[in-house]
Amino acid sequence: MAHHLARNLLLVATFGLSGCAAFSPDSGMNAVSDLTSQTINKDVAFVRTPEGAGAVDARVRQLLSRTLNAETAVQIALLNNKGLQAAYNELALAETDLVEQSLPPNPVFSISRISGNGASEIERQVVGDILALATLPFRSDIARERFRQAQLRAALATLRLAADVRRAYVRSVAANEMVVLLTDAKATAESTAQLAVKLGETGALNKLDQAREQVFYAETTADLAAARQIAASARERLARLMGLWDDGLDFRLPNQLPPLPRRPQALPSIEADAVAHRIDLQIARLELTALAKSLNLTEATRFVTLLDLAGISRRTQDPEGAPFRERGFDVQFQIPIFDGGEVRVRQAAEIYNLAFNRLTERAVNVRSEARDAYRTYRSAYDIAGHYQREILPLRKIITEEMQLRFSSMQVDIFALLTEARQRLASLRGAIDAKQKFFLAQSDLQTAVNGGGAPASGGDNSTTIATAAPADGGH
Repeated sequence: MAHHLARNLLLVATFGLSGCAAFSPDSGMNAVSDLTSQTINKDVAFVRTPEGAGAVDARVRQLLSRTLNAETAVQIALLNNKGLQAAYNELALAETDLVEQSLPPNPVFSISRISGNGASEIERQVVGDILALATLPFRSDIARERFRQAQLRAALATLRLAADVRRAYVRSVAANEMVVLLTDAKATAESTAQLAVKLGETGALNKLDQAREQVFYAETTADLAAARQIAASARERLARLMGLWDDGLDFRLPNQLPPLPRRPQALPSIEADAVAHRIDLQIARLELTALAKSLNLTEATRFVTLLDLAGISRRTQDPEGAPFRERGFDVQFQIPIFDGGEVRVRQAAEIYNLAFNRLTERAVNVRSEARDAYRTYRSAYDIAGHYQREILPLRKIITEEMQLRFSSMQVDIFALLTEARQRLASLRGAIDAKQKFFLAQSDLQTAVNGGGAPASGGDNSTTIATAAPADGGH
């Protein structure tokens, strides 16, 4: 009987192995690549070999050889950022959990020998976890849901990095544009201040008026120094996100943001699009599905959490008689006297309810975030367009007329200085408005597809870790 039990244990294990998951060649990266390509039309790469690293380095050098735009900067970051590579390593680790949970438990073989006074006894056992074998398909199914979540998390990390790079790029280029503007303003203010000094030497300008001219030059100089520091910091953040080392820090950026699009996007169904496409919502849905299956498994195994079957073969050698064999089996199971599994069932049910409420909350927030992002986008477009169509053309006309009147001595230098300050303020406001529009455009894409900052109470490892015992403890 023991021989038959051991053979049956091996047969069950063999059949279990036929349905086991195996390591994929890409460690689950195909799903991440497809989502990234569909959402932001960019390539991703999981670098695991020296050849792959060389190919990525060559591609990055090629992209860095020309002036960067936002799309190029995002592509460099997705290929070169080591933090993103670490996220892909986490995906590969998640696949190891999938394979592990899909394998039947290893049988335990033991042999013992006891001798004395010329007698000896040899005992062999093969022990198998029957409950783990019986629940293997359910645990494997739950592990697949977890792995799908891990794939979506890797895709979410990819989108988050892309959104961060876009914002950093916009801020860096806007800072460059501000530096160019203030450099020109400083040159103009310096010329005006020098003219004021000469007029003061001839007595045509008093000391108070000279000070007014010079303070404009001093303030513009201070503003330029601050703008250069902001530009340097913004460039460094962009370099960090792109994962650049010493040989790539001399990348080139344009000195001004691109023009506004001819018309804003019309997204009448943005709420539905966000609910359908947001990756964080997809992760929460998969979490709910996995927890539901885990709850069913917990309820099915609430009374029995330990069931081991052992086949025993014993050979006894007695010096006063012929050797003889004994065969049998041993069954171990837990008696639910004090704990009938109610605690585990209640815990699993509450974890499921928690995930359900989190998912509902997240869906409500996603709809609100999408509406707010679109309103901000349209408002930023209208404000930036107002500067381009109305304010800046009018400022140009005023400046030209003031220069004509100054040349014909109809206005004095103070009126020209006042106009220069007002025009500088309008130009700075236009740059700021355009920067806000492109940031709002990036936030709009994030609101629809995901990739923003993690929301409080959203997807995290706490819920998953808490739910782990629901698989029956194996």
